[in-house]
Amino acid sequence: MSRILVTGGAGFIASHISDALLERGNEVHVLDDLSGGKLENVPNAAVFHEMDIRSEETAELFESVGFDVLMHCAAQMDVRRSVADPSFDADVNLRGLLNLMESGRHNYLKKVVFASTGGAIYGDPDYVPQDEEHPLRPLSPYGIAKLSSEHYLEFYHHTYGIDFVSLRFGNVYGPRQNPHGEAGVVAIFTERLLVGAPAFINGDGNQTRDYVFVEDVVRANMLALDHPGSGIFNIGTAIETDVNELFRIIRDEIDPTCEERHADAKPGEQMRSVLSFEKAMAELGWEPEVDVRDGLERTVHWFREHLSTS
Repeated sequence: MSRILVTGGAGFIASHISDALLERGNEVHVLDDLSGGKLENVPNAAVFHEMDIRSEETAELFESVGFDVLMHCAAQMDVRRSVADPSFDADVNLRGLLNLMESGRHNYLKKVVFASTGGAIYGDPDYVPQDEEHPLRPLSPYGIAKLSSEHYLEFYHHTYGIDFVSLRFGNVYGPRQNPHGEAGVVAIFTERLLVGAPAFINGDGNQTRDYVFVEDVVRANMLALDHPGSGIFNIGTAIETDVNELFRIIRDEIDPTCEERHADAKPGEQMRSVLSFEKAMAELGWEPEVDVRDGLERTVHWFREHLSTS
């Protein structure tokens, strides 16, 4: 049985990962400062540590518990905030990672599974779907920090023998996603339509993303955990969905009479992003199983149930 630390485990993706790790019989510890996550997302069977990834206390935690694996999902994940405050983004996403890795290398950490990003690392595509060999052109401090994190993980692998798997996610969506902020358009549209509030599409809505359901992302993390060695893999569907289509699918699930409204485009917004998963399929045995319509239906159902009981 592995002893695993999940950072950001009170948040959207990492709480689902924690559930899956516990189902596998692992000893799971969750580290989260609750700045964005919710305590209710942390599984009862996990050991919870309310802590900032930049804290000096992480060294004491690694020393006292002795983790085999770090599933690193905690992050400053708002691209627009990273543009407005690059220093804060780097402080959380880079200094936080280095703090964890220094704590880990002194305490026999064996492996890291890292939540990276597809769209923000590659930039607008030269070809689609974008594979891992596509030129890397991050245009935001957030994307730059994720790419830099991968280089740091390479350093720790070659210097200290800590294996790593970096998973470059598409646009992850599903139950527990936080609708308050800029990072989750599916959650934002869903909650606003369910409460009868206006939901606005930025610009003409023709910008595309690769929407991947959280359940598929969790499977990728479990396969990465079992992967012998290190590597970088896209986790997406290779299918583009534009924002207009996304809105209409969600609207038709909730109230087909809702008006489609557009707002000003966000300056500098990437127009296309779609990821190849061929390498993940060949080396991890992973491929997406939930199509966007089914995933959105399940997401709307969860939000509807959650809002009715909150």
